[in-house]
Amino acid sequence: MTARGERHSEDEPQPAVRWAGIPEGRVERVCKWASGAALWLMLLLIGADIVTRSLLNFSFEISDELSGYLLVAIAFLSLSVCQSSAGFHHVELVQSRLSPRARARSRVAFDLLALCFALLLLWQFGKLEISSWRFGERAPTFLETPLWLPRLTMALGALALCCAVCRTLLAHVREALRTGRQAHE
Repeated sequence: MTARGERHSEDEPQPAVRWAGIPEGRVERVCKWASGAALWLMLLLIGADIVTRSLLNFSFEISDELSGYLLVAIAFLSLSVCQSSAGFHHVELVQSRLSPRARARSRVAFDLLALCFALLLLWQFGKLEISSWRFGERAPTFLETPLWLPRLTMALGALALCCAVCRTLLAHVREALRTGRQAHE
């Protein structure tokens, strides 16, 4: 029955139960804290540069570069937080048409696919990080930042994402097993 007391027909798709995510782990807490700190630092850098430009007619000339690095850190370090809190997009149109058992299985299949892509990202970012370190690449800017520093956040973010996907996968496997047992009873 719906909230208004109406009954659903058997042919009508039932609304999908939205998955709420998994409890936040240490990795996600650290990534959330680091992302928040990077955001505040970026706001302070940009704010200081705005104030000095408007009042003192002077620019630090490094705030754009550092803010870009911090933006990359925020983007990659927040991936694991989004994964564990179910913050990514889901295909509710398809999920709502599946039985609870098929829905649980599709979540496991999606998590396996996501883990494959996250591991591929980790591998590629790891290779990029090693090559930046080995060749001593530096940014062609005033700071001449060693590029392994900002690229490290990409590799760490991919590693944290792999951990979060593994935790989500385990939760979905438990859900699929529980749903499978309930279907057989």
